[in-house]
Amino acid sequence: MNRRTIFIIIAVILAGGGGYLWYSGQNGAETAETAETTETVETFIGDLDATATASGQLEAQVKANLSLNQSGDVAEVLVQIGDRVTAGDTLLVLDTADLERAVLNAEQTLLIQQNNLAELTTEATEIEILAAEANVSKAEIQLADILDGGTQEEIIAQEASIRAAQSDVAAASARLSSAQSGGNADELLAAQTALTEAQEAYTQAEEQHRSTYDCTWNESSESFDCDPESDDENARANAQQALANLRAAEQRIADLQPGGDTFSVASASASLGSAQASLRIEEARLAQLMGDPDGSSIATAEASLARAQQQLETLMDGAEESQVVQQEVLVAQAEIALARAQKNLADATLYAPFDGLITAVDVNIGEMANGILIELVSEDSLEVVLDVDEIDLSSLSIGQAAIVTFETYPNVDIPAQVVAIAPENTANNSGTVVYDVNLALDTTDLLLLEGMTADAQLITDQRENVLLLSNEAISIDRSTDTYTVDIVTGRDEAGNLLIEETEVTIGLRDGNFTQITGGIDEGVEVAVGYNPPPTRSFGPPGNND
Repeated sequence: MNRRTIFIIIAVILAGGGGYLWYSGQNGAETAETAETTETVETFIGDLDATATASGQLEAQVKANLSLNQSGDVAEVLVQIGDRVTAGDTLLVLDTADLERAVLNAEQTLLIQQNNLAELTTEATEIEILAAEANVSKAEIQLADILDGGTQEEIIAQEASIRAAQSDVAAASARLSSAQSGGNADELLAAQTALTEAQEAYTQAEEQHRSTYDCTWNESSESFDCDPESDDENARANAQQALANLRAAEQRIADLQPGGDTFSVASASASLGSAQASLRIEEARLAQLMGDPDGSSIATAEASLARAQQQLETLMDGAEESQVVQQEVLVAQAEIALARAQKNLADATLYAPFDGLITAVDVNIGEMANGILIELVSEDSLEVVLDVDEIDLSSLSIGQAAIVTFETYPNVDIPAQVVAIAPENTANNSGTVVYDVNLALDTTDLLLLEGMTADAQLITDQRENVLLLSNEAISIDRSTDTYTVDIVTGRDEAGNLLIEETEVTIGLRDGNFTQITGGIDEGVEVAVGYNPPPTRSFGPPGNND
């Protein structure tokens, strides 16, 4: 039955006054709807992205907590929070006066040892050989004089030498008495202060040394098991040096006690013994000059002659291999000492390890440098770190595109891509299992700072050149899991829409559009928010059958 026939039947019934008219929307049937009250849309070909949302913060992946291996007072702080620095820039400098002196002393010691080695390995000159020969002759004459006796002038000169030796004995005896009596109150106070400082320095150095170890607690032995390979060489050297300084300070306290400076007492005692021995030698020489030489005087002269002859022989034949090896060891030790002193001086200056932004300065001029001094982050390494629910993780991969917005710039979309997915999950405050997902941002002129809050839309799926329809034009029946649309099949003579409900199949969808995979084609007009009109009836009063 066509539409014209329907209108004729309705007219006949109304003319007879005994009928009724109805219309209602039924599945598969055309119904009319006023065009002025119903919005329509069309299916079209386009691209579609499906997204998952997550939030997080902007974090620097390259950052450094900077400290020094060398302790000391801070002389210069050259940066402040917010400064941008370049790799190699000087950030902080310690007072280096003592360290510079240590380098100079080490250089001088090395030069001396190198000269000694050169003397051993360099062939003797003619002048050196002549001088050695002269020493041999002199020693021979001295031995002959002892055996033959001396002249009156030699005897007078030797008596003067004895008086000088007696004066040396008296001076050495006085020094020994002073060493045995101990130090005064000022010396003891200064030594105690030095001991306290040495104890504090050793405690700090040892704590820093231990912090470099990778240790685990052993329940059975109730102690820490530490991996020796994790030991830091610089931290160990600093701890050993601090311990040596502490022991020296402790020894100084002991030395200042009455008779406590065993080295000074021993040195003074040795000096006294040496002076007394020299006196005896001079007395023996006088006896020799007087024509009464003893066996020891002759032996001493013979030993002097032997030494002079040995020196001449060494110059003629060159140094022994063992002497050269021993001196080479001394040179190597001096080189190590110089390298250590130079490193200590270099370690007194803190440099920027990479280009970045200063985020913290934790020390002032005049303070002791200890622990973390300056914090630095690389702005080029800023990445958005998201907490992504494990449900969405399966749809993510490295290189996947995303769109990021910051609370500071809510109306600016910044393209990004996934560069890392954490291999281990974490639990957030709500107990949901999440994974850290890192996004690298495209270049932007915005001022981005570490810690900014970010929201991201992760593009989990994409479709290109597919049939799309507005989400609001699709009805969903959850009980049957079906999707329908109200197709506009035409308009009647009054301009009302003619609607036909049609089932469709769908694919990917986002917040605005849905991919249509079957049921309708491109360019089809579809009603939005269509509601079938109610049944309407006409008839004689009181007759609604």
